[in-house]
Amino acid sequence: MAIDAPVKPHYEEDSDVLTSLDEPYSLIVWNDEVNTFEWVIETLVEVCGHSTEQAEQCAYIIHFQGKYAVKQGSYDDLKPQCDAITDRGIGATLEVLT
Repeated sequence: MAIDAPVKPHYEEDSDVLTSLDEPYSLIVWNDEVNTFEWVIETLVEVCGHSTEQAEQCAYIIHFQGKYAVKQGSYDDLKPQCDAITDRGIGATLEVLT
């Protein structure tokens, strides 16, 4: 019978892998009973760079569903836009995409 060489133990290390430096975020605009469609549309065009048609579609979705993710991107890109929207009296938040 041959003697086998000793087996070296194998250890695995747990580690977290950073897959992205910027988590994707959604810029959510909320419906209210104060702001007009025209004001929301104008805001989305000026702040988010939407076309008029795109902004109109977003405004209708916001109105009927209560909120809508009007834009997605990094926190650093969306935070100033979120602030600009809220500065105009329109409810907006950032949410991490899951």
